[in-house]
Amino acid sequence: MGNRADEIRKRIAKRKRMSSSTSTPSRGMLLPTDEERYGGERFSSYEGGPSEGTHPLFSKELFILKILGTSVLVLCTAILFQNQVPGFDKARSYVQQTMTKEFQFAAVASWYEDQFGKPLALLPEEKESSQTDAAETAEYALPASGKVVENFKSNGQGIMVETGKGSTVEAMKGGLVTFAGKKDDLGQTVIIQHDDKSESWYGNLNTIEVTQYAQVKSGDPVGTVTDEEDTATGEFYFAIKKEDAFIDPIQVITFE
Repeated sequence: MGNRADEIRKRIAKRKRMSSSTSTPSRGMLLPTDEERYGGERFSSYEGGPSEGTHPLFSKELFILKILGTSVLVLCTAILFQNQVPGFDKARSYVQQTMTKEFQFAAVASWYEDQFGKPLALLPEEKESSQTDAAETAEYALPASGKVVENFKSNGQGIMVETGKGSTVEAMKGGLVTFAGKKDDLGQTVIIQHDDKSESWYGNLNTIEVTQYAQVKSGDPVGTVTDEEDTATGEFYFAIKKEDAFIDPIQVITFE
């Protein structure tokens, strides 16, 4: 460091001697250049930035580090379940609960809309009638008019409702369809997740009128009831799940 300082002083002294031979010395000539001040070549403020053709927000090293971290996490999880060591029971239970717990899509969507406005739609939204808007104002809508033929105490999860043959089953509240398909014990089933983290289940359907991950509003049709050819009535299964437990729908909605 001392040698470089001596070299810079020598350069300044040499320039002073050169300037004394001129009639009008320039003040700028007496000042050290950038090279002399910083001990190297003049640098650019952009030096050290991303190379040409590389996105400024992309870091190759960070990307590789994330891949390695993910690989280690997956490997540790595999070892955790392969080796059934009693000491790892709590860790295995935590991983199982985390992986099986449903993500609260509807709650996140509601929060996003409150914070940033209506999300960008990938498909053009159809104009809705005033009847749909009016139905949305009600907190809960009756899925279908009918009477309860199997109460909540029978199975501890839901109720069976008898209604007219071919009747339409409607969403009791707006939300996101997280399941639309066949379940072994309920047949054709639709599950809607609401923004208050509750779910409404509609089972034993004859047809399904919604698709998975579709947004529905209160009163929108989700399907039709199952009916028999020799009867004039139909039935459907209805359940409400809140905080990982089923509650009696009669406590929320009044049927006949």
